[in-house]
Amino acid sequence: MTQVTLDSGKAVTLGELGPTSSLQLMFAKLQLELSETAKSQAMDKMDAISKAQDEQKKVSGLLNQARQLKADANGGCGDCPWDEKASMMPQEMKDYMDANGLAYDKTGNDLANNSEEWDVAITALESRLEELGTNTQQEMVYIQDYMGQYNSYLQGANTQISNSNQTLTSLAKGQ
Repeated sequence: MTQVTLDSGKAVTLGELGPTSSLQLMFAKLQLELSETAKSQAMDKMDAISKAQDEQKKVSGLLNQARQLKADANGGCGDCPWDEKASMMPQEMKDYMDANGLAYDKTGNDLANNSEEWDVAITALESRLEELGTNTQQEMVYIQDYMGQYNSYLQGANTQISNSNQTLTSLAKGQ
């Protein structure tokens, strides 16, 4: 059936019906494109959370190591060659702290830290760990928002496709 006769007696071909349904389908296509954008943004945030969690694990390990080195210094069994009441900060910890602008004691321009000096590094690492946790929570809120947008756009596209089908069915029946 390539032609529909309306109640007015005017004949309309299916090619002429295109704009009626294509507007709805174009809107549905736009909704699908917007849903893909929301999905992509959510995926980007999930990748960011994954990286932040990896960094949290690293900071947690450094923090535990710093606490142990402080305990060693307190106990008089630190690994500092010239002071048994001090222990040496590992190069990896120093590099991480420098890269992230974290405070640690630089007295004597060496990596030796006594108990009080370890407190500075431990506090900085604890703050960094808390900051990463807060940022992760914020990223999760964004993901929830993007997923809500994604679902809304998909529902809108589905509604428009359904409306388009109803329009075509009604026109085909001559209603």
